[in-house]
Formats: sequence, C-alpha cells, structure tokens
Amino acid sequence: MRAVIQRVSRASVSVEGKSVGQCGPGLMILVCAMEGDGAKQAAQLADKIAKLRIFRDDAGKMNRSITDVGGAALVISQFTLAADTSRGNRPGFAAAAAPEIGENLYNLFAQELAQRDIAVETGIFGADMAVELVNDGPVTIWMEI
Repeated sequence: MRAVIQRVSRASVSVEGKSVGQCGPGLMILVCAMEGDGAKQAAQLADKIAKLRIFRDDAGKMNRSITDVGGAALVISQFTLAADTSRGNRPGFAAAAAPEIGENLYNLFAQELAQRDIAVETGIFGADMAVELVNDGPVTIWMEI
C-alpha cells in the first residue's frame, strides 16, 4: 500500500458540496491499495503511521506520534498514487488494486487506524471528492509498505 501523509491543522472532504469527513489537528492521509496488497499491508501501514513521530515535542522537535498528541485522521482513497509515469504523457494505473479489493483495503486501513485509538473519518471510495486542508509545517511524507 502507498500513502501520502500530511500533518494538518485541519482537513475536510466533501462530495457534491456536502461535507462527508473532517479532522482537526492530526493527519490527512491519501491511501492507495496496490495490486497484491492484502490485510497484512493495511495493518502494517496503519501501525507505521500511528507510530510515525512527526509532531512537535515541547522543544519543537518532531518527536511525537499522532497518538502521543491525541490527533485525528482524515483518510482519503487515492488510486492515482499508483500512477506509472515512466512512459509517455498519460499515467498508467495498472499497478493499483482492482476497485473492489482497493475499497476493502481502504476500509480495513481506516479501521486499523481507529483500533490504534485514533479518531478517524473518511471520504467516499470512488467518489469525486473536494479535499481542503491546512498543511502544518508543511510536513508531507510519502510511504510504501
């Protein structure tokens, strides 16, 4: 699985002008299931992100995790993270998991995060979403499991 993790002051997602998910201070996570991924990768990614020390401590160093600071997460499905841009000008997405598998792993990933005591809200898998966020730092990290 692949993810882009952004430390945010706030983030929200809407579909057709209606808010479907939001979070205050914490993480906005774009996530993509890749071909061959399964429950193991979803759990590993959730565990890695839950422990990722990218929040400031009292000395201003990135030394705390989302669980340490009581942050929340907004999880958005993002199949375009599977883009292959090595040939031509149109990205290919053949490496992404099939939609039904991708949706199951997306939901499982969100559940795995919630099981680690993180308040989680999500977008709607496969929907045309409008995402707004205030990137804190900015801190943006790309991760693959």
